[in-house]
Amino acid sequence: MSEEKFLYGANVYANGIRQHYLRYGGKGKPLVLAPGITSPAITWGFVGERLAADHDVYILDIRGRGLSSTGPDLDYDLDSYADDVLEFIKALGLKDVTLMGHSMGARIAIRAARKNSADLGQLILVDPPVSGPGRRAYPANLDWYTESIRLSRKGMSAEDMQRFCPTWTEEQRQLRAEWLHTCDELATRISFEKFHTEDIHQDLPHLKVPARLVVATRGGVIQKEDEAEISSLNSAIEIVHVENAGHMIPWDNEEGFYSAVTVK
Repeated sequence: MSEEKFLYGANVYANGIRQHYLRYGGKGKPLVLAPGITSPAITWGFVGERLAADHDVYILDIRGRGLSSTGPDLDYDLDSYADDVLEFIKALGLKDVTLMGHSMGARIAIRAARKNSADLGQLILVDPPVSGPGRRAYPANLDWYTESIRLSRKGMSAEDMQRFCPTWTEEQRQLRAEWLHTCDELATRISFEKFHTEDIHQDLPHLKVPARLVVATRGGVIQKEDEAEISSLNSAIEIVHVENAGHMIPWDNEEGFYSAVTVK
């Protein structure tokens, strides 16, 4: 990481837990990035560096991941995650925030914006699971997450990780292998299950800030009928597509990702 773009990692006590974050750039309007279900903040560092050219970027370790608080005594539901983000923003005194979330992080961003959008200026929702009660299941297998987490606790190499992330570079696989053990298995399991019991669609009509939905064309997470439903619930949501990319968009088509999430 370049010294000019990476400022520091730090902790803040907010919403009753320790929240760890990485800060990049330090100039421009604040951008808070909430990663997905098994993505510690450090794994999004290359994105933070790029976005730091124009924004003051904060990448969160979601509770149960990375260096933030974890353990069986914590709640891992959507409301708790959303409150974490809102209290983080409040604790740091950030205003006019672009809140960007990927996958589970995008679901968190939606719920957070419905709860309180006072300090938010824009939402960037990157391929959120649209599963929920009575809806199509999230197209991933829980065992994929839990098996890799268990192996990481014993120690994994980039070569070991290739079975789980075959299209990633060696550097990307090594970083995930190094940090995946910080993703709590219980938190991951509960979060995955709640993809299917918690509904974000009810929140969409209540969003009061501009929102952009970024869809991976090869991800299988958001399909055409899902886009149509989302538009019917909130016609103000802008929808953009990233070609030649699966669910982990910046790992598959990095330049396409930056073009899609460029915030004005």
